[in-house]
Amino acid sequence: MKELICLTLLLGIVSLGVAQKEQMKSTPQVEKSALRSSLQSMIDTELAFARMSAEQGTRPAFMSFIADDGILFRPRAVKGKQWMTEHPVPSSYKRPLLSWYPAAADIALAGDMGYTTGPWEFKADIHDPKPVAFGNFLTVWKKQRDGSWKFAIDLGISNPQPNQAAAPWQQPNNYGPMRGGGIGPGVKEATKALLARDREFSTSSATRGAQKAFEDYAASEVRLFRNGKQPIVGKADAVAALPASPTVWSWEPVFADVSHSGDLGYSYGTYKLTINDGTLKTNAVETGNYYRIWEKQLNAWKVVADLLDPVPEDKKN
Repeated sequence: MKELICLTLLLGIVSLGVAQKEQMKSTPQVEKSALRSSLQSMIDTELAFARMSAEQGTRPAFMSFIADDGILFRPRAVKGKQWMTEHPVPSSYKRPLLSWYPAAADIALAGDMGYTTGPWEFKADIHDPKPVAFGNFLTVWKKQRDGSWKFAIDLGISNPQPNQAAAPWQQPNNYGPMRGGGIGPGVKEATKALLARDREFSTSSATRGAQKAFEDYAASEVRLFRNGKQPIVGKADAVAALPASPTVWSWEPVFADVSHSGDLGYSYGTYKLTINDGTLKTNAVETGNYYRIWEKQLNAWKVVADLLDPVPEDKKN
């Protein structure tokens, strides 16, 4: 999303109980100190990513930090590295600047997958006095075989300039997530379970309404990302911002992935909003991409970040 914003604008100008603690003991995970180190390493990689964007340009930074199978949205999901190779940035006398920093982050108990989110801003030229666009990003990172971090998927939203800048992320002194991972099934089985959970969520949303379904499937600390609005944090405010009847929100997952500890994962796919007028006919009012982060809480997958990316009719193909 960060690289897409740059190109597009340039061209167009806690305590969970003893049972859960016992579950965590049976879950593949790293020691607390090592987990903190892995989290900091992931954050340092995000900062290096942003620094390279400022110093060398957004496209070189994305080519360096995206995983070989990493996903971008152009406008639908594509293999990002291949897409960027096939679509070079047009030459320009301007040097655009996309800058960002992480304001929130978390990592799986295995230390192999995590996510970052925070604000971005864009200048059409690095010498311009003020940014011309603002937004927030949501990025999933995966540790590679050589121990480095590469991002697996990146997308975000545009929003008005915030009244106050978000505080940069800092690791809490007592960091150590208290949540249960998967017991027994491997990554493949856990991924199937997450996809099934996502589809159940869609069915619940379509039949019971988006707000009621979100109350059941979202974590209390969920973050909601919608274009034109600042990120909404917390279940109550997020539910209130969702479409109410007769708007029907449904989706179809395309892909999911889960950490080796089975406690953190993500999914993405396509969604649609339709109006049910009480007849057999429904009218689609919006379609696009969705992308969400999930955490295992009390042995159930819960949404901790939910992002919609509308795709205009003339850009669907």
